[in-house]
Amino acid sequence: MDARTALLAGLLMLGTCNAWQRWESRPVHPLDGALAPDEPVQTDIERAAPARHGRWLLTARASYDITARILSREDYRFDRLADLVPEDLALGWGPMSDNHVLAAFDVSQGARFYTWRPRGPLPIAREDVIVHSANTHVIPADARIRSELARLRVGQVVHLAGTLVDAIRDDGAWLRTSLTRTDTGAGACEVMLVESVEVR
Repeated sequence: MDARTALLAGLLMLGTCNAWQRWESRPVHPLDGALAPDEPVQTDIERAAPARHGRWLLTARASYDITARILSREDYRFDRLADLVPEDLALGWGPMSDNHVLAAFDVSQGARFYTWRPRGPLPIAREDVIVHSANTHVIPADARIRSELARLRVGQVVHLAGTLVDAIRDDGAWLRTSLTRTDTGAGACEVMLVESVEVR
């Protein structure tokens, strides 16, 4: 096999792999109605000792249990948090898990933020959008959880259980979790050490 043939074969194989990855991660189109009606359950933790997670020390702030629809997902490989948080999930529950409501919004993620924009008149109050959706920085507790998180698809309803944490790396980089669903903007993301993943 000459170099040109080998190059073409390599490019064909790469294209096939990329097409398969796109197929595996294609969005799910669920049924109508509020698919994740319940509010997240959070219980504060006081005076937890930091625990080592690779280069990071994680301090537990609250146990956290959420069932939500995945509105968007964004993978990160090269930013300053990627070694701890390989992906963010934009999650919606209550009215923000309903097709009829979501059809009125464009949802996107980037630079560790989740953004929603109405396509026309808001179908629900702005405050309801804020308190029923969130960008969640997900930290896999181990390799198995990392693999399960990596397979999640937009549109799926997922149950995540774990802990909201603050984090500090050995070089001084840090990350703090939100502890409320009513905030917006910088600092409003939940930072979740995920210990259990279940697609509903």
